[in-house]
Amino acid sequence: MDVTSDAIGLSLFLLTALLAVLSVSGLIRFYRSRVPSQLMWASGLALAAAAMGIEAVVYAGMVSSALLQAYVFLSAAIVGILSLGATRVLRRPRLEEVYTAYTLLACVLVAVACAIVPLPLSMVTDGIIMGNPPLSLIVLSSLVTVPATIVLLVATAVSLRRSWRWQTLLMATGAVILGAGGALYIASFPIALYYAEFLGIFFLFLGLVSLPSTARASVPAPTGAA
Repeated sequence: MDVTSDAIGLSLFLLTALLAVLSVSGLIRFYRSRVPSQLMWASGLALAAAAMGIEAVVYAGMVSSALLQAYVFLSAAIVGILSLGATRVLRRPRLEEVYTAYTLLACVLVAVACAIVPLPLSMVTDGIIMGNPPLSLIVLSSLVTVPATIVLLVATAVSLRRSWRWQTLLMATGAVILGAGGALYIASFPIALYYAEFLGIFFLFLGLVSLPSTARASVPAPTGAA
């Protein structure tokens, strides 16, 4: 049992490192392309790395209310920020502006609420964050996660409708895995949820980062552009 426990803990730290590397990769792509959506994807991956890091630290036995508060916020913000990168697929600049403003405001509200509402350490069982936060935080988090999930699914559907390329299939896979994460949590498989979160974000990243180059394919690209 100790070997299994150590293996899970090590894998969580390794997944944290990998998400951090993916985030840096996204930032490099943004630096080279200056495409705002690249920054959103890199930021979403950075938040995912932070959330996975908290999961790893909590599993290692270091638990505090502040860590749980940060985790609840990050769990909502990850999907919200990633969805901001997906809005470019819809090709609706006005909608993108309105949705960006709404998502950022909702994330701020969730952050303030998480900072104010203390969370019990009983949320953690055997090193795994299993308990639900207070209803008020669940409701506020849904203001971010529900629209974000819809945007991700719609962006995936639009991409698949335009082209059945492998990039859009990766997007679809990532969106489905992220959507299944809640079901895993409800079914009392929280450790599986950790890996579902990582795989979903990983597939979304692989699919989403290719979309800017696809969208620019119809116009001349500068020399050396990614």
